[in-house]
Amino acid sequence: MPTTNEIRSAFLDYFASNGHQIVPSSSLVPSNDPTLLFTNAGMVQFKNVFTGQETRPYSRATTAQKVVRAGGKHNDLDNVGYTARHHTFFEMMGNFSFGDYFKPQAIELAWNLITRDFALPKDKLLVTVYSEDEEAAALWRKIAGLPDDRIIRIPTSDNFWRMGDIGPCGPCSEIFYDHGPDVFGGPPGSPDEDGDRFVEIWNLVFMQFFEDPPGTRTPLPRPSIDTGMGLERFAAIMQGKRDNYDTDTFRSLILASADVTSQDPDGQFKASHRIVADHLRSTAFLMADGVLPSKDGRGYVLRRIMRRAMRHLHMMGTQEPVFYKLLPALIQEMGHAYPELGQAEPLIRETMRGEEERFKAMLDRGLALLEEETEKLAQGGALPGDVAFKLYDTFGFPLDLTQDALRSSGHLVDVPGFEAAMKIQRERARAAWTGSGDTAVETVWFEARDKFGATEFLGYGKETAQAEVQFIVAEGTSVESAGIGTEVAILLNQTPFYGESGGQVGDTGQIIAPGLRVAISDTQKKLGDLLVHYGTVTEGVIKIGAAVTAEVDHARRSSIRAHHSATHLLHEALRRRLGDHVTQKGSLNTPDRLRFDVSQPRPITREELAEIEAEVNARIRENTPVTTRITTPEEASKEGAMALFGEKYGDEVRVVSMGGKEADGTKPAWSVELCGGTHVTRTGDIGLFRISSESGVSAGVRRIEAVAGSAAETAAVLNEERLNQIAAMLKVSAVEAPERLATLLEERKTMERRISDLQRKLAAGGADATKAETVAGISFAGRNVGDTPAKELKGLAETIGKQIGVGVVALISTADGKGSVVVYVNPELPEALNAVELVKAASAALGGKGGGGRRDMAQAGGPDGNAATAALDAVRAGIVAAVGK
Repeated sequence: MPTTNEIRSAFLDYFASNGHQIVPSSSLVPSNDPTLLFTNAGMVQFKNVFTGQETRPYSRATTAQKVVRAGGKHNDLDNVGYTARHHTFFEMMGNFSFGDYFKPQAIELAWNLITRDFALPKDKLLVTVYSEDEEAAALWRKIAGLPDDRIIRIPTSDNFWRMGDIGPCGPCSEIFYDHGPDVFGGPPGSPDEDGDRFVEIWNLVFMQFFEDPPGTRTPLPRPSIDTGMGLERFAAIMQGKRDNYDTDTFRSLILASADVTSQDPDGQFKASHRIVADHLRSTAFLMADGVLPSKDGRGYVLRRIMRRAMRHLHMMGTQEPVFYKLLPALIQEMGHAYPELGQAEPLIRETMRGEEERFKAMLDRGLALLEEETEKLAQGGALPGDVAFKLYDTFGFPLDLTQDALRSSGHLVDVPGFEAAMKIQRERARAAWTGSGDTAVETVWFEARDKFGATEFLGYGKETAQAEVQFIVAEGTSVESAGIGTEVAILLNQTPFYGESGGQVGDTGQIIAPGLRVAISDTQKKLGDLLVHYGTVTEGVIKIGAAVTAEVDHARRSSIRAHHSATHLLHEALRRRLGDHVTQKGSLNTPDRLRFDVSQPRPITREELAEIEAEVNARIRENTPVTTRITTPEEASKEGAMALFGEKYGDEVRVVSMGGKEADGTKPAWSVELCGGTHVTRTGDIGLFRISSESGVSAGVRRIEAVAGSAAETAAVLNEERLNQIAAMLKVSAVEAPERLATLLEERKTMERRISDLQRKLAAGGADATKAETVAGISFAGRNVGDTPAKELKGLAETIGKQIGVGVVALISTADGKGSVVVYVNPELPEALNAVELVKAASAALGGKGGGGRRDMAQAGGPDGNAATAALDAVRAGIVAAVGK
């Protein structure tokens, strides 16, 4: 009996031997179809190849594709665990022809594989064809030898495939396996077709036409093939089982569930074990492809799956988190075929454990409320919608989890009532925003938030993504489309663009499609979780519903990441060097610099800054991984994670850790902070780190500006160029420049002192220092001291005053062409002689106004230095007038 792994390998090897390229499974997060929540078929990764938008170096391919159907129009979640063949995660085996072979070879390849290589009995097989596809029916008769009664014609759309309303399409042909008359069910197309006797194992799509508009079909120039075989269904048949959950892979996971719960795998909790096994696969594979539990989008679907499994584990009596303990069993079964499971094991394990811990904290209370409310219901009655909403809003019970919990009692949920309660909450939230006075939130975005919900952010792992245009705003109003030159604000269903928050500036880049380009100049958050792209249409017309590619400016994002991660390292280095009182008071992370404000009562010395800079660079050189995980603010705080200033935190947060672990194990990483921004993968990606300046912002707050990465390299080059220029001017080498400059500065100080002394002597009159004239019987020394600095006039006046004895001194400096005047009056002279009055007269002569000081010493000035003689004459006149009084 072949194992599931052997069947997968045999399928791929068969098609490889028939000229097909084995192509690895694409991510569960589609990169080329924004309308899909998850990859839901094997052809998704080849969609652009089929439409001609993309070419590959091969024309035949085969894959084992990971598939999730747990959200959107493809949602099997409610049936999982209760039927034989429903799964949230499964593998789709397929072979594809891109204009190479068509119906004859596709049918021949399929028939030979299942009847020759896999040796299924031919009498157990039958096929369906689209009722109008006589060509396919004839080929099945010719190649497989099937009689007409085992070629069933289906007239409905079930056997006609379309990629969309417009695009490639074509008839299908399905292969069914007959479990025999002892199993209830009829053949496809019969009233009993939903029974388990006839099981579809393979669907062959003959991509034959192009439909445009709907109903109008033209033959494709290069018809193609797209097939899909569910591995789990086929493995059940190959292993002699009628239930997918009895196959080897699922049985191993079910036994692991039974082991951690100590419950019989086939007893009363049989369905619970099956649910846990299925949801374990979805959980692990989604996380391995970058999806983490959250409140919206793919993350919310993942959380629903996880919590559904966790509730069933709780039902089976587990008291502590155990879901994550099943991960090794999954990796043992599927890790060889999908190595990403092993690579992401630490992240998956810790996220699963943390999510179950948080959910368990609310689970008992939520289940108690559910039991209490269920007891009030009449037989067959529905749980009130407001109760279901309380379970969702307060205890984290997704609606489908509540519905699943009520399944055994036969009760339903009043879904319209639940939706009404949800609407009331949204209206309250809207009123709260409106009443907050936040004028930055435009009313138009409430309409978008109510209609579309939160934008899914893909930017932690991607810089390019496919998306769908949901909402366009131009000149403050929502519009259906916008043409060249229009400034627009665009909302996408998902985006790699980061919206400005937490000190990190918004991304720029472009939104493009064939014939369309919008240059994005900024990205902002609205209402907390809408990511709005601001830009200008530079080519074509952007329309609501358009499929586009959103591309972040890679170089700019890389520089922003480097500065943001450097900020985290800087924060920790400051705390370790200066003390735990250092906390963030504001930050800015741009492509060319970072600004970081911290609480610090005194200036940070140059020596301290040098040590801090060296510490950050040491951590960068360690080149250790930068890790992120999701947890609650409370748990993060217990683990020592620091919250960043200005960041708003909900009931779950991202914890960013970087730097090597402490030797004593007291801290898991050197820097641990709560942060929703984007960061480098390893600390070495930051590159060089340089502190540019340190200054005061306000009392007790210091600001550090720094550069990292290429910006730091550029700054270093510029500084070296400036040093070389200085060295060249000093006619020495760069190494000798500081010493030479210090010598020159000291020589300059010496010369300045000598010049000042000479000026004092010259101003004081040199050998004729005691020389003075007599004005109205008063000794008067009036001098124009030329370029002597105005700040030295008072000192000179006092010196000359001592030399002439009881008298008056008037000194005028004409430095820079302006006039500055000081008047000194010996205190022993009559009070009528006032220095303030005399200096005002001199100032007026210099073209100035006023003056001030004391009776014995006053100072003034004026714009006209050429009037120095007139100013001295004005002082003489003032002396005469005062003495005459």
